[in-house]
Amino acid sequence: MPAGISDKLIIADTSCLIAFAKLGRFDLLQAVCRRITVTPEVAAEYKDPLPDWIQVMSVRDNVKTKSINMFLGLGESSAMALALEVENALVILDDKKARRYAQSIGLEFVGIIGLLSQAYHKGLLEDLNEIVLKLRLIDFRIPPDTERLIQE
Repeated sequence: MPAGISDKLIIADTSCLIAFAKLGRFDLLQAVCRRITVTPEVAAEYKDPLPDWIQVMSVRDNVKTKSINMFLGLGESSAMALALEVENALVILDDKKARRYAQSIGLEFVGIIGLLSQAYHKGLLEDLNEIVLKLRLIDFRIPPDTERLIQE
């Protein structure tokens, strides 16, 4: 988990929004991140109205989005392209391929489990394992190495 999350421009991909919505816990996302930024592409993929604390920001150079989109989905691609354009960005990504790509281009990222862990350590969640179980019930894939970290 990156230190100083509150001083970063936090950019979410679509899967983050979907997971927190299915959990019914947008409150945790807001409590940990305060403010989230998404691209119009992510907002369109999400489909539902966004809470007012989530801002929409367009990528200025769509060539970046298109080049990343050759390897990844449009939401992830636009989120990463935006992160490349702004200073001090942190992208919320969970897809393994997307995380590898983000790492290869020097982006800082965190996953949903990392955000939930931070919520737990801030005292916003009583039982991290319980919410992880709920994630599994909504078909959220949790890698075995992450699973081991949660149980430690």
